[in-house]
Amino acid sequence: MTSHTIPVYLWFVIGLCCVASAHAAVAALLHSVKGIARTDHEPQRTHGLDGVPVSVLKPLCGEEPRLFSNLESFCRQTYPSFQLLFGVASANDPAASVVRRLARCYPACDIELVIDVAMHGSNRKVGNLINLAARAKHDVIVIADSDIAVESDYLSRVTAPLSDASVGVVTCLYRARRIGGFWARLGALFIDEWFAPSVHMANTFGHAKFGFGATLALTRHTLGRIGGFEALRNCLADDYWLADRVRALGLRTVLSDVVVATDVTERDLTSLWRRETRWLRTIRSINPVGFAFLCITFASPWLLTGALLGLAFDTSGADLAQSTADMIVDASTSLGLSARLLLHWRCARSARAFWRDLPLIPLRDVLMCAQWAAALFGSSVVWRGVRVPLDGEMQSGDGYDGNAPEQLRN
Repeated sequence: MTSHTIPVYLWFVIGLCCVASAHAAVAALLHSVKGIARTDHEPQRTHGLDGVPVSVLKPLCGEEPRLFSNLESFCRQTYPSFQLLFGVASANDPAASVVRRLARCYPACDIELVIDVAMHGSNRKVGNLINLAARAKHDVIVIADSDIAVESDYLSRVTAPLSDASVGVVTCLYRARRIGGFWARLGALFIDEWFAPSVHMANTFGHAKFGFGATLALTRHTLGRIGGFEALRNCLADDYWLADRVRALGLRTVLSDVVVATDVTERDLTSLWRRETRWLRTIRSINPVGFAFLCITFASPWLLTGALLGLAFDTSGADLAQSTADMIVDASTSLGLSARLLLHWRCARSARAFWRDLPLIPLRDVLMCAQWAAALFGSSVVWRGVRVPLDGEMQSGDGYDGNAPEQLRN
């Protein structure tokens, strides 16, 4: 018998199963839970820009479960000179009282609370950044989301690559810190076992077209060259577009070896679905080709497909074509399963976490597959409680309520 006894479409499905298993294997081997895989084989400097003062801009909106401790981690930096600017749109924002308490606890820190209702554009987070930038004292700017916690050497390490004139912006990957129960656990797996490994792979193979709100570090001069934050005032994915505009200047994006912790607080399927589908739709709007290939990164559905195909070949005969296909899918499924378990083991914080979350892996992968399918359609996303278009520009009047919770992170 020849291979034409198996339909072409079935060979195509077998090929996709093999590609998915190969992707899982590469992701598991390259993933590092402690840092970022380096592509230039040179260690990043850890002493910053020789102590050049830094202004840290943190737009805030609402009080999050760990807001005080997250902000406090920035006060404990060993960096010699830095300014902390916290911005809110209203004096009644609960985050303002948190910043005041922080200032009382750390009187030696240069802390300023900026309360400014000026909007500047449709993206109110960017409007907040515009207000903060006007009060920045220093020529090195670090922008950081409100829901991240950092180590004491964070500023030294994230600013270090800026000493290279070819570097325009430095960004950081993040790991999930779960706050809550079942749905927060699923959300943490999304970040730790899909998003982070994908970024590691992209970085290893030289694809540096990203920018994450967890951290963006650049100089005031570079920010001015792209038109300042004003150029982003109507952009939805402002963190990505900031880095993209810097790259358009011919400067590089560097993924720092610093990995910060970010809070995952979803309490139900609806909030989890909205946040993750928003991320996926945003990826689709920025990189349609890359989005299309994301379907092979959800391992469990492909492993199940491969296992079912292998079972079907085992029970349907033993001609040459079927025997060959059976051997291929069996090998692919075994490789993919081993790789998925290895990735989970490398991401787990402890043996207990490994076994506790292991039953969630198939559910997590199937849910991501469903979210990817949903993200294929639709021209808008729900961001900070309102629906905004996916055309790169938020229309006038879109944005979020200044008193809306920060749980829908940019």
